[in-house]
Amino acid sequence: MTQKVAETYDHLADKHFTAISKVIESRVGIKLPPAKRTMVEGRLRKRVRALGLSGLQAYGVHLFDRDGLDDELIHLIDCVTTNKTDFFREPSHFEFLRDVAVQQLTQRHGGRPPNLKVWSAAASTGAEAYTAAMVLQDMVAAGKVARFSILGTDISTEVLREARSAIYPRAFVEPVPSPMQQRYLMRSKDPRDDLVRVTPELRRQVHFERLNLMDESYPFDRDVDVIFCRNVLIYFDRATQQEVLSRLASHLRPGGYLMLGHSESMAGSGVDRLRSVAPTIYQAGLAVNGRSAA
Repeated sequence: MTQKVAETYDHLADKHFTAISKVIESRVGIKLPPAKRTMVEGRLRKRVRALGLSGLQAYGVHLFDRDGLDDELIHLIDCVTTNKTDFFREPSHFEFLRDVAVQQLTQRHGGRPPNLKVWSAAASTGAEAYTAAMVLQDMVAAGKVARFSILGTDISTEVLREARSAIYPRAFVEPVPSPMQQRYLMRSKDPRDDLVRVTPELRRQVHFERLNLMDESYPFDRDVDVIFCRNVLIYFDRATQQEVLSRLASHLRPGGYLMLGHSESMAGSGVDRLRSVAPTIYQAGLAVNGRSAA
């Protein structure tokens, strides 16, 4: 029997899919309805092979009948979480960063080029964080930014390894403007090698940490200038969205910005510290007489 035919008959037991769904929702906040079952099974098959198990049913037994869940949890999360990302995805956000946010933050620094802190809160393989780094490094070169640092976080250890390596297929970096590719991407001397790597100078400005946005608190600075949290809230229920937005807002300095995905909104979130300044872009209230004003 071929592998493809074997996989046709290889499925999780109903009770194990239900148990996995409950674990992922409680630990990560992501719902896995029955419609996601085929997707989940497809992603778990690679893990089944890595463990040398006979199939998905054996994987379910390993997790829930043989007490393997604690050791396997991080790998399970890596498998089922979605990590879609691109360089210069939703480019209007990076245009706003360059043309509006930095200018306003400069004014708040008395006209001096600011030192900026940026947080990519669902960093995946790093494209978002490195895109912001390219934009800001150009502004450093133009004297419009003094220094910057970028934090990228994600729940998936697998994608964070890729982000730290900063190695990508050439086709993946096509959205990067050609001049930036020349400045910030290194190509192999071997023309057969279809990979590029972000330059060491840019990599030094970006670091990555594992973080579950479901955690009750985030062990990071509370004076961040710009937070990107795009296309992740859509996987959470309304209550979890409100909790995550409130925690993120608490890490913005007055006047800082939060950028959400194109299909996400703060409407009804109950986080009154942030006000809308552009589609999917929100600004933390500025301090007035010692208080925050929206």
